[in-house]
Amino acid sequence: MNEKTKMKATKKGKGYDFNRWGYFFIAPFFIVFTIFSLIPLISTFANSFFENYRVGLQQIGPKFIGFANFIAIFKTDIPRYIGNTFILWIAGFIPQILISLLLSVWFTSTDLRIKGQQFFKTVIYMPNLIMASAFAMLFFTIFSDNGPANSILIRLGFATENIRFLSSQAWTRGLVATMNFLMWYGNTTILLMAGIMGIDESIFEAAKIDGANPVQVFFRITMPMLMPIFIYVLITSLIGGIQMFDVPQILTNGEGNPNRTSMTLIMYLNKHLASKNYGMAGAVSVVTFFLTSIFSFSIYSMTMKKYKNMTGGRR
Repeated sequence: MNEKTKMKATKKGKGYDFNRWGYFFIAPFFIVFTIFSLIPLISTFANSFFENYRVGLQQIGPKFIGFANFIAIFKTDIPRYIGNTFILWIAGFIPQILISLLLSVWFTSTDLRIKGQQFFKTVIYMPNLIMASAFAMLFFTIFSDNGPANSILIRLGFATENIRFLSSQAWTRGLVATMNFLMWYGNTTILLMAGIMGIDESIFEAAKIDGANPVQVFFRITMPMLMPIFIYVLITSLIGGIQMFDVPQILTNGEGNPNRTSMTLIMYLNKHLASKNYGMAGAVSVVTFFLTSIFSFSIYSMTMKKYKNMTGGRR
């Protein structure tokens, strides 16, 4: 045994086992996760099986009632709110992914060589840095009954009287979808660009030599190679869509107007939390959790199967 080995053995014998420092550095994550995620998650599941609400100054419960809260919420309009949530998400996601794919291909194209790319990337990403609440307040002001949008339309002759944008189902849903699109298409573009830039350039060059046009290159090479990033964007967007809250909450003053056609699942959950009905709120949270899990797993399975077919089973 040489001198260096003896020193290491001596230090280890004295308690200087540096491998244990790894646990010290990862401990903050597990502590924060346990306090702010795991314990609230367990508490939410537990609350969903209890009658626990407040009437005035009187506290009712907590009293174990089994699945009564779940039966009660499905007797309400929750299927309608689930439908609203998916409509608002899809209406914002479709233009988001289409525009993001187009921009990512343009910005990474060696043939186009667009000038000022850094400026454009910064501009399209900027809405993502603005708080959703501030963005919603801006749109609420612009499209109010006496807002700038109506003034401009009347002056240009496109309208003869003020349009009540926020009293129309189509306009309200359209504004929510537009805001979600504007806030997230920049982030999606950056992610897709990173995926395209990770593809070997020689593959594109070989396709051009073989006479493939840009459309063929996109559908035969770019999309199959981009599928892992595309799947990630799709699933994270779905999770964000199911959890949609701040934009419709502020734009419709928490009521989901008109006629609750913009009421989302999390807005409905917030109403139970505001009324201190923790049992019903827990049940809505559990339903949201399972919806997110089921749809995320289903989309992942279907898209990965498609990806394997496109790449001949290679991952």
